[in-house]
Amino acid sequence: MNILIVGSGGREHALARSLARSPLCGRVYVLPGNPGMAEATCLPGDPMDIPATVRTAREYGVDFCVVTPEDPLAAGLSDALRAAGIACFGPSAAAARIESSKVFSKGLMKRYGIPTAAFEVFDELEPARRYVRDQAFPLVIKADGLAKGKGVIIARDLAEAQAALEEMLSGRAFGQSGARVVVEEYLEGPEVSVLCLSDGRSIRPLVSAMDHKRALDGDLGPNTGGMGAIAPNPFYTDAMAGEVMDTILMPTIAAMRQEGCPFSGCLFVGLMLTGNGPRVLEYNARFGDPETQAVLPLIASDLLPHLLACERGGLDREPIRFHSAHACCLVMVSKGYPGRFETGFPVRVGLVASAVCYAGVRAAREGLATAGGRVLSLTALGGDLRQAVDAAYRDAKQVQCDNLYYRGDIGRKALEGRQM
Repeated sequence: MNILIVGSGGREHALARSLARSPLCGRVYVLPGNPGMAEATCLPGDPMDIPATVRTAREYGVDFCVVTPEDPLAAGLSDALRAAGIACFGPSAAAARIESSKVFSKGLMKRYGIPTAAFEVFDELEPARRYVRDQAFPLVIKADGLAKGKGVIIARDLAEAQAALEEMLSGRAFGQSGARVVVEEYLEGPEVSVLCLSDGRSIRPLVSAMDHKRALDGDLGPNTGGMGAIAPNPFYTDAMAGEVMDTILMPTIAAMRQEGCPFSGCLFVGLMLTGNGPRVLEYNARFGDPETQAVLPLIASDLLPHLLACERGGLDREPIRFHSAHACCLVMVSKGYPGRFETGFPVRVGLVASAVCYAGVRAAREGLATAGGRVLSLTALGGDLRQAVDAAYRDAKQVQCDNLYYRGDIGRKALEGRQM
């Protein structure tokens, strides 16, 4: 099969590497990809130009397309590919609302009794202001629509809440994405990321993960797209996984089917393990980054048949097999990210055992140079988490670039939690 992966980052590189190993795989294309993806052929194009992307898929004889970024999914790229007769991994635009609209997803959870934080929805500033005056702090304020991972504000006091509401509902912060907001209670506990495959009827979770979103060590600094991840998450026990399957995962898939928009593809569930049980923080309608880079190397079975089953049905007929190992993924970013940063610095990776996935890079005279905020990710495996963490940081020393930064404490919270 000829496969097209839509996207350009480390997540897409990890998918290209995994799918290229399948005996069912012919050629792997990535649109637009990046020049670090040696396992694939990169095709020029804009994923948001849906007619052009469909034409490109036809031109290159694509049999199966994997759509990963949230914006093309919300815009209906998967629908257009299927209408053109091209099989596709990725939810319809209607099903992708579980990510593209916080109001839709929170309403879904409320209607079907799926545990989440208490919330209210507002589309006017004054009622929202009156509401937050009577609430306990901190509070969480979320823009309804897609906001590149920046649409969630944790307001520590009334002044921060009022400022966030004004920025969002005025349209200054996120445009139309902030035209409605969700105000919800602040939850505490360990966070867990669970990537799940679904064919619209059954759901199969992959290995759990722990993301590290803050830019600096000690979970300080601004939120980012992700500075690293470990898998599995030691706080996510077998008993907890069973409870989540019964109370969250299966009910979510059943609810989406009942709503007339069955979900097929990757459902990413962000959880908070509170003292009152697991609660959904958010849903994403696609593979996460950098969780994908940590989780995919732990899959022992051929990934491609599992993705095909999400489109064709029958996902429950063949179990997904996993390695008995641990993974640690470090994300290396341009200094200054997620704020202002410079690009154009040469990047060289020495001899490493880790899997290196490129993201913000461009072709340069002598190899690759930095071209974005998140430049590359490096994933190491180990028999236990300590071995994986040590291997990742050992290999990180082999990456040569004058303008790269990475956190020095990825996995520390998990290691300390396990020792308690």
